[in-house]
Amino acid sequence: MDLANVKNPEAESRGRGSEELEAAPALKRELRKAARKGLEIRDVLLIGILLAAGVVLRTVVGTVINFGMKPNFIIAMYCLTLLLIKPGFVEAAIIGILSGAVCQLFPGQPYINFVSELLGALAMCLLIRIPLGKGAGLAGKALQSARIIGCTFLSTLVSGFSFIGVMYMMYYAGAGITPTPLAIFLAIIFGTALINSVIVQILYIPLKLTLKRNDD
Repeated sequence: MDLANVKNPEAESRGRGSEELEAAPALKRELRKAARKGLEIRDVLLIGILLAAGVVLRTVVGTVINFGMKPNFIIAMYCLTLLLIKPGFVEAAIIGILSGAVCQLFPGQPYINFVSELLGALAMCLLIRIPLGKGAGLAGKALQSARIIGCTFLSTLVSGFSFIGVMYMMYYAGAGITPTPLAIFLAIIFGTALINSVIVQILYIPLKLTLKRNDD
C-alpha cells in the first residue's frame, strides 16, 4: 500500500473549513453589495434630510451672498449623500433630478437645474468609483480627505459649468432669460466648489460613523 496516496479525511475537512472561513468575508461583502442595489428606505430618508439641510443652508447664506446668483449648497448635500450611500448611476440620476426639483424653490433661471444637477450627480457617482487605493494611518486619512474634497470640487464645477452653458445656449437661442455675467458666475462657482468641498469633508466622517456606513 502506498501510504503517500492515502487521503486523510480529517485533514481534508480542516482544509475545507479553512477555505470556507477565508471566503466568508468576501461572500459577506458581495452580499452587502448585492443588497445595496437600489435605494433602501433609510437611503430615501437620508436624501430627504440632507436636501432639506441644503435648502436651509442655501437660504441662510443666500441672504448674505447674492451677486445676481446665489451659491448652491444643495450640491454639497447630494455629493455627501452619494458618498454615504454609493448608489448606482440610475439612482444617482434620480438623486440629481430630485436636487434639481428642490432648486426650483429658489428664484432664478427655471428648469436649468434639472440638467446641471443631473450632470453633477452623475459626475460625483463616477468620480467616487475611480480606484485610488487605500493607505494606512495618516496617509490613508489624507488620501480619503483628498478624494472627498476633489470629487466634491469637480462635481460642483460640472454642475456649475453645465448650468451656465445651458443658460447661455437658451439666451442665444432667443429665450427670454437674462444670463448672469460670466465673471460673476466664475467667482460664484469656484467659491461654491471650495465651500462645498469643506462642508462635505467636515460632515462625511461623523455621518458615516453615525449611520454605520463602510467604504466597501
